[in-house]
Amino acid sequence: MEKKTLVLGVIGSDCHAVGNKILDYSLSDAGFNVVNIGVLSPQEDFINAAIETNADAIFVSSLYGHGEIDCRGMRQNCEESGLKDILLYVGGNIVVGKQDWHEVKEKFEDMGFDRVYPPGTTVETSIKDLQEDLG
Repeated sequence: MEKKTLVLGVIGSDCHAVGNKILDYSLSDAGFNVVNIGVLSPQEDFINAAIETNADAIFVSSLYGHGEIDCRGMRQNCEESGLKDILLYVGGNIVVGKQDWHEVKEKFEDMGFDRVYPPGTTVETSIKDLQEDLG
């Protein structure tokens, strides 16, 4: 079976690298081809990397709370770039302050994200979801 490729990175002006490294290691260990674009990454970097590597999914993390702003329009930008069927995952501290998680999840799903993860989600959860979503 050919390895599924995913683009991983930390969006926006966020420089939290530890979680990114853990995700990279765990996802690679689970058999995925991980293209890690690292921290401080704008949407364009995720999209360009996905196009260049023919990726199956984009995995966005954000820990500094501004994910909602940084992720706005991402699905549309993917589609305009020809990535119509790419899976979009997002997770971490993706909004500022304590907001109702159900509302946060709904907000990101409305923005076109396939999976939305709260802080503290285990890597195993996302691996299981990826395997399910990618068949």
